[in-house]
Amino acid sequence: MDQELFNRVLGAAGVLGGWWMKAMWESLKDLQIADKALVEKVSKIEVLVAGEYVKRDDFQEFSKAIFTKLDRIEDKVDSKVDK
Repeated sequence: MDQELFNRVLGAAGVLGGWWMKAMWESLKDLQIADKALVEKVSKIEVLVAGEYVKRDDFQEFSKAIFTKLDRIEDKVDSKVDK
Protein backbone atom coordinates (compact mmCIF):
# COMPACT_ATOMS: atom_id res chain seq x y z
CA MET A 1 0.00 0.00 0.00
CA ASP A 2 2.81 2.40 0.82
CA GLN A 3 4.49 1.83 -2.54
CA GLU A 4 1.22 2.43 -4.41
CA LEU A 5 0.58 5.69 -2.52
CA PHE A 6 4.13 6.82 -3.23
CA ASN A 7 3.71 6.02 -6.94
CA ARG A 8 0.44 7.95 -7.12
CA VAL A 9 1.89 11.01 -5.35
CA LEU A 10 4.97 10.90 -7.56
CA GLY A 11 2.78 10.52 -10.65
CA ALA A 12 0.58 13.47 -9.64
CA ALA A 13 3.69 15.57 -8.96
CA GLY A 14 5.04 14.58 -12.39
CA VAL A 15 1.78 15.57 -14.09
CA LEU A 16 1.65 18.92 -12.28
CA GLY A 17 5.34 19.52 -12.98
CA GLY A 18 4.85 18.68 -16.65
CA TRP A 19 1.87 21.01 -16.93
CA TRP A 20 3.83 23.80 -15.25
CA MET A 21 6.82 23.28 -17.55
CA LYS A 22 4.54 23.36 -20.63
CA ALA A 23 2.92 26.59 -19.43
CA MET A 24 6.34 28.17 -18.85
CA TRP A 25 7.56 27.02 -22.28
CA GLU A 26 4.53 28.54 -24.04
CA SER A 27 4.95 31.76 -22.07
CA LEU A 28 8.60 31.92 -23.08
CA LYS A 29 7.69 31.44 -26.74
CA ASP A 30 5.09 34.24 -26.52
CA LEU A 31 7.66 36.57 -24.96
CA GLN A 32 10.18 35.75 -27.69
CA ILE A 33 7.62 36.59 -30.36
CA ALA A 34 6.76 39.87 -28.63
CA ASP A 35 10.47 40.67 -28.31
CA LYS A 36 11.01 40.16 -32.03
CA ALA A 37 8.11 42.50 -32.79
CA LEU A 38 9.56 45.17 -30.49
CA VAL A 39 12.99 44.83 -32.08
CA GLU A 40 11.46 45.41 -35.51
CA LYS A 41 9.59 48.51 -34.28
CA VAL A 42 12.72 49.96 -32.69
CA SER A 43 14.70 49.32 -35.87
CA LYS A 44 12.12 51.21 -37.91
CA ILE A 45 12.22 54.12 -35.45
CA GLU A 46 16.04 54.22 -35.59
CA VAL A 47 15.96 54.44 -39.38
CA LEU A 48 13.33 57.17 -39.24
CA VAL A 49 15.24 59.23 -36.69
CA ALA A 50 18.57 58.84 -38.47
CA GLY A 51 17.05 60.11 -41.72
CA GLU A 52 15.48 63.23 -40.19
CA TYR A 53 18.55 65.09 -38.91
CA VAL A 54 19.24 68.59 -40.16
CA LYS A 55 21.77 68.53 -42.96
CA ARG A 56 25.01 70.43 -42.44
CA ASP A 57 24.44 72.80 -45.37
CA ASP A 58 20.93 73.64 -44.17
CA PHE A 59 22.24 74.31 -40.67
CA GLN A 60 25.00 76.59 -41.96
CA GLU A 61 22.52 78.52 -44.08
CA PHE A 62 20.20 78.89 -41.10
CA SER A 63 23.02 80.03 -38.81
CA LYS A 64 24.16 82.63 -41.37
CA ALA A 65 20.62 84.01 -41.49
CA ILE A 66 20.44 84.17 -37.70
CA PHE A 67 23.79 85.94 -37.41
CA THR A 68 22.78 88.41 -40.13
CA LYS A 69 19.67 89.28 -38.14
CA LEU A 70 21.69 89.57 -34.94
CA ASP A 71 24.16 91.90 -36.65
CA ARG A 72 21.29 94.12 -37.83
CA ILE A 73 19.86 94.20 -34.32
CA GLU A 74 23.28 95.05 -32.89
CA ASP A 75 23.69 97.89 -35.42
CA LYS A 76 20.30 99.29 -34.47
CA VAL A 77 21.12 99.10 -30.77
CA ASP A 78 24.47 100.80 -31.37
CA SER A 79 22.78 103.57 -33.31
CA LYS A 80 20.32 104.08 -30.45
CA VAL A 81 23.13 104.28 -27.91
CA ASP A 82 24.97 106.92 -29.95
CA LYS A 83 21.96 109.25 -29.88
